[in-house]
Amino acid sequence: MTGAGGRARGGGAVSRGRRVVLWRHGQTAWNLERRFQGSTDIELTEAGLAQARRSARLLAGLKPDAVIASDLKRTRATAAELAAVTGLEVSHDETLRETYAGAWQGLTHEEIVERYGDQYAAWKRGEPVRRGGGELETEVADRAAPVIERSVEKLPDDGTLVVVSHGGTIRTSIGRLLGLHPSTWEALGGLSNCCWSVLGESVRGWRLLEHNAGTLPEPVLGDDD
Repeated sequence: MTGAGGRARGGGAVSRGRRVVLWRHGQTAWNLERRFQGSTDIELTEAGLAQARRSARLLAGLKPDAVIASDLKRTRATAAELAAVTGLEVSHDETLRETYAGAWQGLTHEEIVERYGDQYAAWKRGEPVRRGGGELETEVADRAAPVIERSVEKLPDDGTLVVVSHGGTIRTSIGRLLGLHPSTWEALGGLSNCCWSVLGESVRGWRLLEHNAGTLPEPVLGDDD
């Protein structure tokens, strides 16, 4: 028997069995050009829309209870495909946007390495870096993870939340929800366009059940975008 707050009688903790599916948006032209999108509002390509439609049909099979999404065009369009097949209303939140990366935004990978090589190298080493004068990864997690946690609390037992967001925001949110040290978040690796990761609730907290799952394995085009 359990009581309020998911506590078993006698004081033992129990899991409510909830899941969070963190789904990256479909392909954009800047992904193909390897340009750092960050918070720049870029639309999906036709291929990106097709990816979203295909993935939405698979995710619908998980019978999600709620969908929240970043308010940028590429995540709105991706989330709309899931809404179309599930009938769920999407709640958009700007706190789920991608990392703001200042001067890096719009630059290709090669241009970033050429102009900001030391900064890029420090970031890859796991040091806290304001890429392009923008946000720290921990600041992205500070704004995104609480939104996810509040949405999870509204789920029924064994319920599923789909979060439609961006590569960097998903990675940092997973790191925060799993309780990993920020210097290790890079080890999670990127998500391909329209692929997703799944967190499952356990007695001890969140567990990573799947990472970069999807319909077909594709290269990771861009990371924090």
